[in-house]
Amino acid sequence: MMTKRFLPALLASAALLFALPACSPANDTDDDVATAPLPPLPAAPDTTKGAKAAEPAPNDPNRELNAQNATEDIKKMQPQM
Repeated sequence: MMTKRFLPALLASAALLFALPACSPANDTDDDVATAPLPPLPAAPDTTKGAKAAEPAPNDPNRELNAQNATEDIKKMQPQM
């Protein structure tokens, strides 16, 4: 009889034990942490030497997936009437 009441109470107290510290306010102590901003990232190197990218072939599997390309592919798959 006692174990039927003890087990739920034990589970509830264990849940509160783990839940209450997670709800406590943040610790606002001043730590010795460097707060200097990071330096800006350098520009990405130009590997194309100023050349424009070529348009991918219509059957290229690496072609960009977008609505326009998908619509064109679907139209090509449709039987012509």
